[in-house]
Amino acid sequence: MPGGRLTQADRQQIALGLADGLAYAEIARRLNRPTSTITREVMRNGGPTDYRADLAHRATQQRTHQRRQAAPTRRKASAQPYGRDTAAVRDYQETLTTVFVTSGLPRMMARVLTCLYTTDSGSLTAADLAQRLQVSAASVSKAITFLESLDLVRRERDQGRRERYVVDDDLWYQSMIRSARSNDEFIETARKGVDVLGRGTPAAARLENAARFLDFVSEALIRAAEQGREVLYTRSDSAGTPAEPEAHQPDL
Repeated sequence: MPGGRLTQADRQQIALGLADGLAYAEIARRLNRPTSTITREVMRNGGPTDYRADLAHRATQQRTHQRRQAAPTRRKASAQPYGRDTAAVRDYQETLTTVFVTSGLPRMMARVLTCLYTTDSGSLTAADLAQRLQVSAASVSKAITFLESLDLVRRERDQGRRERYVVDDDLWYQSMIRSARSNDEFIETARKGVDVLGRGTPAAARLENAARFLDFVSEALIRAAEQGREVLYTRSDSAGTPAEPEAHQPDL
């Protein structure tokens, strides 16, 4: 796959592909680019319905200019622990953010979650997040409240009584259980509809089948989550290295 930045001509082809209803993978194939490149480009510039080639190109040029102006400061502040490559970490953070966005998270919430997941400690204060992401404390607070409502982060207080936001292994389990139970209301309502519409009628059968399917899938997910929970607490060899003091990570 070729490297380098997307050109204005590339962006025009992306816009044409979106207008034609092409999938990201097909647009990427036509441009001979990774699918992740196209996904990231579209999601950070308005999404599939609002993407505009000229606006995307202008925004990219502006971001590049801002990064160059901030480069002297960033070089001092972005040293990575464990000998990590700073540019590779930044690219990975952008990729992970895009994955969260395409899964349904608003971009600000996705950036906060990415920042927490790529932090060795797995926890940061509001001030830490605001500094790393270069956003306001209000934006961080709004994002955390949203993520907490989905059981994707939790709050705790450190020894200094500061509030910290945490991502840990058990949150995946809790999120899976919550997801499995999210269909319960529909299942119950669908089963009520069977009696209202008349058992044995086509409409009632459709609702009953949907309820049975979702009930089966939800219970299977819960059993799998219970059985697999111990995996979340099994440390791999690579996870056994003692943590070293964290350096400031690059902005997302």
